[in-house]
Amino acid sequence: MEAPLGDETPAGALAGTEGTSHGEELKASDEALTLMSSIEPAELQRCVFPDSLVTVSEGGRDLGKFSVTVDFARRVQQPCILLHAQSQGAIDDSPCGTTVTAYLTTNLDVLEEDYHEYVKIEGHSLDKRFHMVQQDGQMVINKVTTVGEEVTKESVSYPMSVLKGLVTEGSILLLMRLIALRKKVPEHMTFISFDQGLHITHTTFSELGLKQLEVGGKTVEVFGMERIVHSLEDSPATWQCYFLDDGHLASRVQVGSPVTMRLLQLPSQLEKGFDKVPLVWEEDMQMRSKFLDRKEELKADHASYLRQHPEIRALISDFLQFLLLRKPDDVFQFAREYFLPFASRHSPE
Repeated sequence: MEAPLGDETPAGALAGTEGTSHGEELKASDEALTLMSSIEPAELQRCVFPDSLVTVSEGGRDLGKFSVTVDFARRVQQPCILLHAQSQGAIDDSPCGTTVTAYLTTNLDVLEEDYHEYVKIEGHSLDKRFHMVQQDGQMVINKVTTVGEEVTKESVSYPMSVLKGLVTEGSILLLMRLIALRKKVPEHMTFISFDQGLHITHTTFSELGLKQLEVGGKTVEVFGMERIVHSLEDSPATWQCYFLDDGHLASRVQVGSPVTMRLLQLPSQLEKGFDKVPLVWEEDMQMRSKFLDRKEELKADHASYLRQHPEIRALISDFLQFLLLRKPDDVFQFAREYFLPFASRHSPE
């Protein structure tokens, strides 16, 4: 299930990976485990920022966009990191997209993750949902695949004791930021992950070093790393990512694919383009002072709540995108069916 979000297509199609054979147990390397255990709070603080890239074809055609947000949050009263990534665009004018929402510990262990992928082709739509959550010492994974009107459900669980060094689509995005800030990929760094068949697989990382890249009309130095998803049946799938000095993702591509994700403007340039505009009030401002005071009080209260629960924005964004894509006649019934799976994710207590 460890998938290359938005690489080979704007929808971030799942890549086939190597599953374990019966009796075989894949393990993460010592270097990978050491890296995950060495993460410091100060490093995580430097990773709390958004990324926004565009997806383009070989000819430069705009195919879609890719965004990532990282925030500190709480899940069941436990401090954690909330990562939300979204890729949306079109394949041959067919809407498609991928959304990942992950709750991670400070060592990048996955507490819960939801992966949603869709491609809307007239007469042959595809919708995939993966949900994994830690429960009673197990990682419980549920997969629902909808092709047209046909729905297939799969479920599997693994003891957490065999998942040391696990990385998922959500945790990998944050892991690469941390590595980019350190500017060093340890040798022999091999993690375990899940493929679309819900089997344990191997994913390896290696360093590409520094190179020059043009971003927003400026030439900047970027640090690169390569990620390889191995397979027994097919050739390995390889992705190359380059990062700015501050950890922002600058470029991402699957080797052999005509599609590239790239940064259009440097973060400092984007900030200059959004200067604050001062408010101008009418002369009757005094008559409306009580109203404005109450408005600011409510605004501050609501903003405080949203900061404490950043998952709200991610959840609403995903729901609205899917709603506008499907355009159902009965919005209430659609909302009921959409949110119904969330009700069964946690035990009553």
